[in-house]
Amino acid sequence: MAKNMYECIIVGAGIAGLQAAIQLGRYMHNVLVIDSHNGRSNLCRGYHNILGWPNGVSGQTLRELGQKQAKSLGIEFINDLVIEAEKHDKEILLRTKQGTEYKTKTLLISTGIKDRIPTIKDIEPCLGISIYVCPDCDGYEVRDKHVLLLGSGSTGANLALTLTYWTNRITFINHDSKELELDIKDKLKQNNITIINEQIEAVIAENESSFKGVKLNNGQTVSGDRGFIGFGGNLVHSELAKQLGVELLENKHVLVDPRTKETNITNVWAAGDVVAHSEQVTIAMADGCQAAIWIHKRLLKGT
Repeated sequence: MAKNMYECIIVGAGIAGLQAAIQLGRYMHNVLVIDSHNGRSNLCRGYHNILGWPNGVSGQTLRELGQKQAKSLGIEFINDLVIEAEKHDKEILLRTKQGTEYKTKTLLISTGIKDRIPTIKDIEPCLGISIYVCPDCDGYEVRDKHVLLLGSGSTGANLALTLTYWTNRITFINHDSKELELDIKDKLKQNNITIINEQIEAVIAENESSFKGVKLNNGQTVSGDRGFIGFGGNLVHSELAKQLGVELLENKHVLVDPRTKETNITNVWAAGDVVAHSEQVTIAMADGCQAAIWIHKRLLKGT
C-alpha cells in the first residue's frame, strides 16, 4: 500500500476511537489514528460507572492503556490535527495542521465534544473526582451531600433540578448571572435550591478529592461537599463531518445508522460523543467497536 494510504483512518483517540482501533487491529487492517490530544476524556480524573472499575478510572488511564493495546496490534498513531477532509470516488483525503496529507479507503470520525468550562482556578484537578459533569455517570457520588452546581442559566438550573433525585441540598451558582424563566425559578424554589448570581473565581479544595467549596469574585466563599458543572454551550467537533456532507442535527451532532454507525456518506463512520447519543463512556466504547466491525465488513468487499 502506498505511503500515507490506509485502509482506515480514525480521527480522534478518545474512548470510541481507541476501541475501534483495537478491534480493527485484531482484524489486522492497516490503520492510522490521528489525534490532537485535546479530547474530553483527558479532563476526567475518574469514571465510576464502568464495569470492572468499582473505584473509578481516569480518562487518561483508559487512553494510555487503550493506545498501548492498539499499538501492540500494529495500529499507528500520529499527534496532529485534521483540518480538511475531501471525498474522491473511493478515497478520502485528509489534510492536517502540520501540512501532511493522508488517504484512506474508510474513515471513522470520533472527534467527540468539549465541555464549556470557564476559567476557574483549580477546577481541573477535581474533575471526575469531586466535581462532576454527568448526572447519569456520577449522580450517585453526591447522594445526600451538599452540592454546589457551578453553571449558567437554564442549563445549570435544570441540572440542579435533575440532581434532586440524589440530594435535597443544592446551591446553584449562576456564574454568568443569566436570567432564568419564572417557571424554572419556581421549580428551584419548590426544591429549596438556593440561587447565587455571581462569577466563580476559584475552587477551594485541600486536594483533588477534598472539595470544600468555591470563592466568588465578590470575595464571598460558599461551602459544599461536592461540585457539579453545567455551563452549556458545549462544542461538538463535527467540522470534518460537515465538510464531507455528513448529515448533522441542529445541535451539530452526527447522525449515523443505529446498527452500523455509518453516516449518510458511504465509507464514512462516526462514533462516540460526536454522535447523537447519551454521551457515556461505555456507549462510546460500544460505538467504536460496532463501527469497526462494519468497517471491516466493507473492507472485505473491497469498498
